[in-house]
Amino acid sequence: MRIDKYLCKSTELTRSEAKKLLKTGKVTIDGAVSKNGADKVPESAVVEVEGRSLSLLGQRYVMLYKPEDTICSNVDEVYPSVLHFIEIDRVYEMHIAGRLDADTTGLVLITDDGKWSHNVISPKKHCEKTYRVWLAEPLEEKAIDQFKEGVQLHGEKQLTRPAKLEIVAPQEALLTIVEGKYHQVKRMFAAIGNKVEALHRERIGIIELDEMLNPGEWRYLTEAEVNAFK
Repeated sequence: MRIDKYLCKSTELTRSEAKKLLKTGKVTIDGAVSKNGADKVPESAVVEVEGRSLSLLGQRYVMLYKPEDTICSNVDEVYPSVLHFIEIDRVYEMHIAGRLDADTTGLVLITDDGKWSHNVISPKKHCEKTYRVWLAEPLEEKAIDQFKEGVQLHGEKQLTRPAKLEIVAPQEALLTIVEGKYHQVKRMFAAIGNKVEALHRERIGIIELDEMLNPGEWRYLTEAEVNAFK
């Protein structure tokens, strides 16, 4: 890794600020002064600024209970970003693995590990996502088979992949899908003549939303949860 990048990832410095610091001669790599941002930092090297040792931030993995009227984005738009809820350093270098609409609540996974998040969102991984759905009209039992066989979404050429539908109450269900098409859950129910009134994601892969979390609260993933997508 380049020393300028190392400084950015171990401090709050921007790339331009890191380069200015290097010019002062206060940065050393294994005791040798480094003034060139392109200098390489060996894997086991000790990087110091005025004798103070630095270390890279480790990769971070977070689950958040997304509240309504927030967005899964790194910038605020009409609604605020969910990243406002996470009080850790350099949070805006993290990204959301599997987004939810502004009006949808529930489990969101956030990380700065690109390879890990790819395993969550890649269609080739067939990662299961379970949603609790509240509907405008009562569900008929035949909907279970319809979703299992795949439904035709408006504007799509192919049927959706087989999905598991569990009817919890006349107008409440659990739906498990392995895709992530645009507004897919809402469109699937629209395809059978119903309307989603509220939507809440409960599970991604083996990771379930921690029942101890309230909307807007978060925690780091456990080692087992992280390893589920490695």
